[in-house]
Amino acid sequence: MTAKYELTGKPNAQGLRRIRALRSFDTVKEGDLGGWIAGEHNLSHYGAAWVYGDAQVYGYARVYGAAWVYGDAWVYGAARVYVDARVYGAARVSK
Repeated sequence: MTAKYELTGKPNAQGLRRIRALRSFDTVKEGDLGGWIAGEHNLSHYGAAWVYGDAQVYGYARVYGAAWVYGDAWVYGAARVYVDARVYGAARVSK
């Protein structure tokens, strides 16, 4: 399977980088910009998982399966968001 996204540009002040879709899947189209992650360990290249908009995933947190993180939500620490979970708005999820 080919990579589904790449990290773009320089890290922001928090050390996170925006993602860009390298292929289309689910509601994401090739070239779409996504949210912010610390590294590829935070978002799986498999399945339909995605981080949208200004959402942030960092630390040891992981998003996978068909889960979405969007809006101004943050997922961090050792949290796991997976299957069909939706984390959005101003939600803060950590473990």
